[in-house]
Amino acid sequence: MTSSVRGQPLDRTLTRLAPNADPAVLRLAAHALGCASANARRLAVIDYSLPSTARRLWVFDLARPRLLFEELVSHGRGSGDARARAFSNTPESYQSSLGLFRTLDSYQGRNGYSLRLKGLEPGINDRAYQRAIVIHGADYVSESFIERTGRLGRSQGCPAVRKEVTRPLIDSIKGDQYLFAYYPDQKWLANSALLSCQSGSRLARR
Repeated sequence: MTSSVRGQPLDRTLTRLAPNADPAVLRLAAHALGCASANARRLAVIDYSLPSTARRLWVFDLARPRLLFEELVSHGRGSGDARARAFSNTPESYQSSLGLFRTLDSYQGRNGYSLRLKGLEPGINDRAYQRAIVIHGADYVSESFIERTGRLGRSQGCPAVRKEVTRPLIDSIKGDQYLFAYYPDQKWLANSALLSCQSGSRLARR
């Protein structure tokens, strides 16, 4: 189980590397990852409880270990305005999804260079691939957009990032790595199999 890095508990390592992130969120991300994979090398964490004006996406290199990115990231327009408040697994909801995802392959699509995601939590995010929830770059994810509107632009449910970092960020986590998206949704927190699993479980590859 990916529960430690060089002898230190994974959550403590993440907290040390990303002091601006909420340690409780990183603790949940570390637990979910530990239940999903023993061999993860990279982990991205999104804290949707923060406003879209905050840098609420962190990408960690677990092998080194080091923080690779601390970035702006959008939420779906169905999830809220400056703050995301609603989340869904339903097609055409234009809402973001929570939970743990595995990253798949990168590709060139209508939004440019993009990264497919596979949701690992039944009923929570397991329609992500069907919904075409992907990481991609967008003009509406920028400091200048925040200055004009007071918030980021919103996607159709995808975690969109600044165009300037799209390719290096995607390349850092593509190919069987992990993304954890958090919000204090009580139903998800209470019922997630990955958040409640016991040591030694490997739920994500069933």
